[in-house]
Amino acid sequence: MAEKEVEDILRKYRSKLSEHIDIESVGDVTSEDIKEFSQQYEKFREEWLSKKTTTYEDLCNTADSLLSLKPSVKDEIKLIEAIKAAHLNITPSGAASLSTLTAFLFVLFGLLIGGLQYALYGSLEEISFFWPLLFIISGIILLRLLLKYPIYLAARWRLQASNQMVLCILYIVMYMRHTSNLEHAIKFSAQHIEPPLSLDLIRIFWNIETGKFSTIKESIEEYLEFWRNHNLDFVTSFHLIESSLYEPTESRRLDLLDKALNVILEGTYEKMLDFAQTLKNPITMLHMLGVILPILGLVIFPLVGSFLGGLVKWYHIALLYNLILPVLVFAYGYSMLIKRPTGYGESKVLSQQLEERSDPFLLCFFIALFFLFIGFLPIIMHALDPAFEIELPLIGPVLNYISVTTIQGVESATYGPFGLGALILSFFIPLSIAYSFGLYYKLKTKGLIEQREETKRLEKEFSASLFQLGNRIGDGIPVEIAFSDVSKTMHNTPTGEFFRDVDTNIRTLGVSIREAIFDKDIGAINKYPSPLIESSMEVLLESSQKSPEIAARSMISISNYVERIYRVNQRLKDLLAEITSSMKSQINFLTPAIAGIVVGISSMVVNIIVQLNTNIQALAMEGGETQEMAASSLSTITSLFNVAGVIPGFFFQMVVGLYVVQISYILIILYSTIEEGPDKIKKEHSIGSMLIRSGLLYILIAGITTVLFTLLAKNISSGIA
Repeated sequence: MAEKEVEDILRKYRSKLSEHIDIESVGDVTSEDIKEFSQQYEKFREEWLSKKTTTYEDLCNTADSLLSLKPSVKDEIKLIEAIKAAHLNITPSGAASLSTLTAFLFVLFGLLIGGLQYALYGSLEEISFFWPLLFIISGIILLRLLLKYPIYLAARWRLQASNQMVLCILYIVMYMRHTSNLEHAIKFSAQHIEPPLSLDLIRIFWNIETGKFSTIKESIEEYLEFWRNHNLDFVTSFHLIESSLYEPTESRRLDLLDKALNVILEGTYEKMLDFAQTLKNPITMLHMLGVILPILGLVIFPLVGSFLGGLVKWYHIALLYNLILPVLVFAYGYSMLIKRPTGYGESKVLSQQLEERSDPFLLCFFIALFFLFIGFLPIIMHALDPAFEIELPLIGPVLNYISVTTIQGVESATYGPFGLGALILSFFIPLSIAYSFGLYYKLKTKGLIEQREETKRLEKEFSASLFQLGNRIGDGIPVEIAFSDVSKTMHNTPTGEFFRDVDTNIRTLGVSIREAIFDKDIGAINKYPSPLIESSMEVLLESSQKSPEIAARSMISISNYVERIYRVNQRLKDLLAEITSSMKSQINFLTPAIAGIVVGISSMVVNIIVQLNTNIQALAMEGGETQEMAASSLSTITSLFNVAGVIPGFFFQMVVGLYVVQISYILIILYSTIEEGPDKIKKEHSIGSMLIRSGLLYILIAGITTVLFTLLAKNISSGIA
């Protein structure tokens, strides 16, 4: 009997406390719904992480079982934090073991190549040290790069997660305005934002289910500690939300929730202001070191190859320009991106539509193969028939492979192709990459970007619509009828069309409000996929289950939040407008134009060197002196214009063209991420439109300058002859 009385007293006081504090939200997790939600963590992690990441995990675990090398204490601390941030199932010793094992294999392979060459030729003078040194140096570089790969993954994770933090706080605040339950508010937020931040939120519950922590408060504190050095505003906002649970009055609780949203909005604005002010010089440096200086430096390579007697080959330039420089430019650009403050995420519905679209990979792949076949025709035709050649008016030999014979007629070799026709055909090689990649992303995002822009216009006026909707519901009008009234008031606007679609689904199809909005086939949200609209409608459905008054207050509050977020977002775009417009001009005009002119100048230099070499050797064979005396007197000049050392325009253009495509691709990613954050649809649409435009402009300018300068070179050479 006494036990029953105690239980009655406890139940009585629990009932009173629950009016202000949800004890479950600061204590043990007992909700079965939450348990089921947390148990999705492992499956969700495996589905979201890329195959590349899971393969890296498998390799690390395999290497750890073979070597189990421990990194330095300094590296181990960084790796532990990075592995935890990126949700990797590896250990620091696994990362260190993989990097060491990979580096050892590369170095060993390089030594084996050198030893094999020595065994075949038997002389150090005939050994090419390029490939052995390449593998040895690559192994040394990979030793450090692979060790830091988890840190790179963690930085990428933070960049993507920070872009969703404003929405995360917004969703939690919106939910807790009508239901003061932190657990369910976090769950609501996790369900309405995309990974990776949603995966972080699910792990909060997972750590409780696995026994790592006993209360959600402890689990949240452990998670927020990771962000303390990266985004203090997010941590502060979360703590304010937690504090609202302990407020004795409703007004003070709501004030703390408003304060939490204000903190992250103001913090975002201030950090973006600092980011915009400090970004100008790094962008200028990136343009100079990644575009201007490397491309202008290419002009000297034809002369260097000739003067050094063939020491510099085209594949040496390809290694530098198509591998090392793009990696360095991307790393430098990425170091700027990880400093970008919080953004506003992307639509879950729109991302789902992007994933469900048919993949145009095969079409673009065959287009790339076709263009590559055309581009490599000079190499293919010469391999099939070394004597094959076509003479065209003005252009001359299309392939122009040159056989170089010593004056004594002892040695002979063939070099090329040096023909203008071969050079023009080589333009199809960068075209194949630029056009196939651009077309792939363009087809993937076709129609979605227009839908996205229409959704942006809807978001712009959505705050006023929510305010009207809240007032209608507050007047006692049922939610179903309120949609109809607002759609009539806002006729011929994106918001009016959205509410009209919801009303039409309810009236004509007889479905529920949730189905009218969110149904996969008929839902109005499919036409206007916006994260803010999705979450607002979810809050409406949740709050309408409580009471019309709570639903009305929720809609009016969200209206105010949406308006403030829109103002901050527009201000941030204004701050970055100068930088993004500068990057856009670099991608669309400056980079391809400079590279095209450089290719034209280089083709002229190559043609002059080749023609001078031919003229000098022909002169050496003519009368007046014996061949031996001619060889002695002209040996110095012929060594300066050695055709064996000249890099053919075909290969030179191929290297430059691929570099233009690579650097344009990197700049487009930087431009898109700086402007919109890691928005996948915006990024892929930008690649689809800008990469094709940049590639075609490069080919147009390079083609015109090449023809003009080649004809000029022929006139100069004929004048010298």
